[in-house]
Amino acid sequence: MATFGFTINAAGPFDFGASLRFVEDWPATSALPSDGRTLRFGFCPETDWLPIGVSVTAAPGGVAVTTTRPASPGIRGEVARILSLDVDGSGFAALGEADPVLGDLQRATPGLRPVCFWSPWESACWAVIVQRSSMLIASRIKQRIAERHGARVEIDGRAFPVFPPPVTLLEAGGLGVPAQKEEWIHALARAALDGVLTTEHLRSLSPEEALAELRALPGVGPFSAGLILIRGAGAPDAFPGDEPRLFAILREVYGLPEDAPAAAYRKLADHWRPYRSWASFLFRASTYRPDHGNPR
Repeated sequence: MATFGFTINAAGPFDFGASLRFVEDWPATSALPSDGRTLRFGFCPETDWLPIGVSVTAAPGGVAVTTTRPASPGIRGEVARILSLDVDGSGFAALGEADPVLGDLQRATPGLRPVCFWSPWESACWAVIVQRSSMLIASRIKQRIAERHGARVEIDGRAFPVFPPPVTLLEAGGLGVPAQKEEWIHALARAALDGVLTTEHLRSLSPEEALAELRALPGVGPFSAGLILIRGAGAPDAFPGDEPRLFAILREVYGLPEDAPAAAYRKLADHWRPYRSWASFLFRASTYRPDHGNPR
């Protein structure tokens, strides 16, 4: 089978190994097979919603990417977004110099950038599936949906099920979720096909406008909206309005009172501009592996 290769260079510090370790421990992707050197996955890029297989390895100054079909500029951009290589990270380290708590975390996880869902559409479906469920169970349900309704792509001799595109799930039943969640997924599919639930649209808005539009979608609350914008669309400078786990971490490491209002967290995050998403990601990521940069 023919494959196609290209490279993506990182502007600013980047460690692909750190990204790969995160993927191995992140519940949403922990089922992916890993050899400790290569990230392999299949997805449906929103540029055309056709399945593609992707293999990523470290390269000097960035990553080397192999795909199962020719990579258009749009597809290259989507792979870059997934690894947050579409953002110039040169100024991120300076934030840690001004904020010792963030600086300690940066030094514990050097070069780690946010790893995003394969698309905002897929992150939105995850946000619905995981509601009132554990991440482990949600991961299994999402995997079953991919196996039952999605295509399969072969990467480096391995077959990978691909989470189906919006048009496939627009009216699909048998998703293995409650009827209400199934209705929400159908509505999200319409939003994705209408161009609302896409990286291009969401990142064309201010973070506040994007979060408001996302909260207007069925099944999407404040927490889910932040997840979709930050970890789906890869917006580098957004701060979630309501994320109890992140707020609990920030209370502990910055000594905020238990009854601190949301405004106190936003004020704290203002010091991280224009990388509020990146800083928030590091604090959340520290909870997945206590031995890798846990600020506590």
